[in-house]
Amino acid sequence: MPPAGPQRTLAAAQLASAVGDGAYYTCSALYFTRVVGMSATALGVGLAVAWALGSLAGVPLGHLADRRGPRRAAVALALGTAVVVAGFLVIRSYGLFLLAVCLYATAQSGLTAARQALVAGLVPREERTGLLAHLQSTLNGGLAVGAAIGGIALTLGTRTAYLGAFTVTAIGLLAGALVLRRLPEVPPAAPESGTGPRLAVLRDRRYAAVTLVNTVLLLRMPLLSLVLPLWIAERAPGIGWLGSALFVLNTVAVLAFQVRAARGVTGLDSAVKAVRSAGVLLLASCAVCGLSALDVPVWAVAALLTAAAVLQVAGEMRQSAGSWQLGFDLAPPERIGQYQGFFGTGVAVARTLGPLLLTTLLLDGGLAGWLVLGGVFLTAGYAMGPVARWAASDRRTAPAPAVAASRG
Repeated sequence: MPPAGPQRTLAAAQLASAVGDGAYYTCSALYFTRVVGMSATALGVGLAVAWALGSLAGVPLGHLADRRGPRRAAVALALGTAVVVAGFLVIRSYGLFLLAVCLYATAQSGLTAARQALVAGLVPREERTGLLAHLQSTLNGGLAVGAAIGGIALTLGTRTAYLGAFTVTAIGLLAGALVLRRLPEVPPAAPESGTGPRLAVLRDRRYAAVTLVNTVLLLRMPLLSLVLPLWIAERAPGIGWLGSALFVLNTVAVLAFQVRAARGVTGLDSAVKAVRSAGVLLLASCAVCGLSALDVPVWAVAALLTAAAVLQVAGEMRQSAGSWQLGFDLAPPERIGQYQGFFGTGVAVARTLGPLLLTTLLLDGGLAGWLVLGGVFLTAGYAMGPVARWAASDRRTAPAPAVAASRG
């Protein structure tokens, strides 16, 4: 548990929302295809459009959090997301579905940026990465609980069961918004002077370069959820259950060890070191996974993929800790919201382009494809150092904003 006070309140809000998210992520695809009758292609196009729009909305909504106060923005966006999910209970047409998922993705992207701005406003600089590690661990725990609830709905397979899972999602988001209201009010950033652009992050090439390198490392995200299950189905269909087992392994490992993995990441140098070690670990994971393409027994395939998953989650936790620190330290304190909104677009890009790039490279490329991907990870891990220092050389860091004493 994080320390008592605002940090623990943020974790409680994260837990409530994550339970709802876990139920939604587990059930939504099958609900819209099996119950509503939507084709898989139509669903995929709708989700791609929604998350592309959501990634673009992160910057202006983060800017709104800077100008109006991150707590107010986070509460409003959490409530808005809950309303959108509640709308899924009555949606029957594709047009309304597309509108709803676009609003959902937009609100979620803005909510992430606003929460990050809350962390910056409530927690001293040297404690932020540690808190984000706690929040990541809490997120995984909540997603696991929500996924279990969604699993019940999937087992029952009825429309009522699916709608019950969506109701849990809406309630979780609503509860998260109510918990956020207990936080101290963070004052809005001071009005910007001069004639510079309002969305300054869009012209910050150095921060964009850091975000790009981090996005390359985030291509690890589709590996566990998409590539490995397909890889197993193609090469060892008799152990198809292993894909789910590796996903559970990842979830439990992050829940148990993310806080420990983030210890010692408190500044630029330690963050760069963490990202560099992540590149090495991800290369090792890819190499071990690629060995399963060779002519080996099924038990050896299972052992190799398990070892690769362990190396991947170790790299994931180190990369997460380093990127959190860099994302905050390289952003101007008065523009944390919009900069975090921009930094967060890396997740949407990795989730959108990753499946297309990685399925082609790895499923067809075998061992060579895995080694190429590992080399990309290693290169990005080592590139982060000079890129981050280049960005820091032009950043004069101001003190973190003071925390207001009033409560809403």
